[in-house]
Amino acid sequence: MSLPAEQAVLDAHYMARALELARKGRYSTHPNPRVGCVIVRDGVVVGEGWHVRAGEPHAEVHALREAGELARGATAYVTLEPCSHFGRTPPCAEALVKAGVGRVVAAMQDPNPQVAGNGLKRLSDAGIAVHSGVLEGEARAINRGFLKRMEQGLPFVRVKLAMSLDGRTAMASGESQWITGPAARSAVQRLRAESSVVLTGADTVLADSARLTVRAAELGLDPELTALAESRPPLRVLIDGRLRVPLDAAFFQAGPALVVTCATTISADYQAAGHEVLSLPGNDGRVDLAGLLEQLAARGVNDLLVEAGPRLAGAFARLGLVDEYQIFVAGKFLGSTARPLLDWPLERMSEAPRLKITEMRAVGDDWRVTAIPDPAPGV
Repeated sequence: MSLPAEQAVLDAHYMARALELARKGRYSTHPNPRVGCVIVRDGVVVGEGWHVRAGEPHAEVHALREAGELARGATAYVTLEPCSHFGRTPPCAEALVKAGVGRVVAAMQDPNPQVAGNGLKRLSDAGIAVHSGVLEGEARAINRGFLKRMEQGLPFVRVKLAMSLDGRTAMASGESQWITGPAARSAVQRLRAESSVVLTGADTVLADSARLTVRAAELGLDPELTALAESRPPLRVLIDGRLRVPLDAAFFQAGPALVVTCATTISADYQAAGHEVLSLPGNDGRVDLAGLLEQLAARGVNDLLVEAGPRLAGAFARLGLVDEYQIFVAGKFLGSTARPLLDWPLERMSEAPRLKITEMRAVGDDWRVTAIPDPAPGV
């Protein structure tokens, strides 16, 4: 049933604010979705809230606390269907019923099988008017990783690449610091902070002494969001098929990590140093990347950022495992002997994979290109 035009405009207006609140959780809610809530009574916003981190109150609870008795008879705008099950926190659908709200507008249904329409049904059964689908596209974009994990059992995979104008990533010697400038590096820090996992390969760690940590001083965020990003660092995953990276490397000294290898005999030194090792050999003598993604999703990983050299990044691309490329382009040439962007041998133009560029913007003196495979993985 369609809504009157004036009501539809108002719903979109307040939902846009709820989405703005939801985005504040992009650095801290893992493995939960990012959710915002706005409560409106007689055309006045009486309560707002957003989900800050897993295990703490959800967005609806924060908004209801702020609204108090003014929530009775009001309209609640929520970016994701209110939960209907007991997890680490009580169900939000019950909280809305108890508060006596008169109407609930959700941007989208929750694909989590534990919810999946049950939250909206509980509200409707309690006599609360329910409407769903307002700014659903924007709501899905905020939680692409959570949605992919719930719908496909896989995390959303971004591959970050930095290159020169002639498509090179490092000199023939392996030297690569720095291709891009400070603004681009700050953007990469935010990509890391948004991710559940940052994944790299042995080549990158050995060549660059890479640590793959989030450097708070380079995030360029306000103090509140910086503190949240620091409080939930991403899991660092190292693909090291032959266990070439020594335990005294900077990567391991930076904190606990997950090492994924083809080796079946694992030294106890890794565990003693606080690291986990996962043996996952594939059919070709390399790590089973597709199997790894399934295992990470089973651990609750929503968003995975790949920061690796041409071989590992190329492997993800060739296997069709990439959902999005974040390519930072510097205004310089590295020359014909420098290393390519991806290790992906192609012989014919017809073999060239198609990409859809969704955004291009200047980042300091560099350019940031966002591109997605066309068609997308799984299509």
